[in-house]
Formats: sequence, C-alpha cells, structure tokens
Amino acid sequence: MKNRNIINTISAIILALFALLTLFLSSSVIFDWFGIRAEEGNYVLFIVWANFISSSLYLIAVYGFIKRTKWTFWVLITALVILIVAFIALQFHINNGGIYEAKTIKAMIFRMSMTLTFSLVALVKFNKSLWRKYSY
Repeated sequence: MKNRNIINTISAIILALFALLTLFLSSSVIFDWFGIRAEEGNYVLFIVWANFISSSLYLIAVYGFIKRTKWTFWVLITALVILIVAFIALQFHINNGGIYEAKTIKAMIFRMSMTLTFSLVALVKFNKSLWRKYSY
C-alpha cells in the first residue's frame, strides 16, 4: 500500500513540474511574456498551441494521479494524440519548406515519450482490468 502511494505521489509531482514548465514556456511564446518569444527563434505556432493544450491536460492528469482515478489514463492518451497529430503536421510543415528550429523535433519526441510513460503508469496503476484485457 505504501509503495503504491509513493509511485502515485512521485508521478504526480514530476508530472506537475513538467506541466507547469510546459504551461509557462508555451504561454510565454503565445502571449509574448518576458521576451521569451524573441528568444525562441523560428517557433512553429501550432506546436506551441499543442504544447499549451497538453499542459492543461497534464494538470488535469495530476489531479487524477492524486485521486487515483481511472480516467487519468485517457486524459494522458488525449494529450499524446494531440502531440502526435501536431508532430505529423510539423513533418508536413518541414517537408513544405516551413521554417523551424531543430530543437523543436527533439523537444516533441521528448514530450511524447514523457506523455506515453505517464500514460502507461496510469494504465498499470489505475486500470488493472483494462491492462489485463490487452496484456494477453
């Protein structure tokens, strides 16, 4: 029982920090706070918006981790789908000669990996019946 609480607490803390950092950075670019927009260089606006929406979903998922709810998995999967769709759109943007920063691709891969990891943690911790159903 104690081990389960520790994993939930650590997951919630890490996800909250990740969400708040993402929310700060993406909103700073969207709303041009603190001159961060100029420092970002050739940012792609739809990627920034996907990150902003995902950060809101991450915060909802933090609440889900704290309350140990089954829907936490689905909130994180929704964020992952948004990020994947945005990443595919980014590839089209790049192939059509759109400007971008190389760090954007690395950041999106990292963000999708983190979201997938938290999704799997939520699946294993809160959706045991769903996990068993598809693990055979």
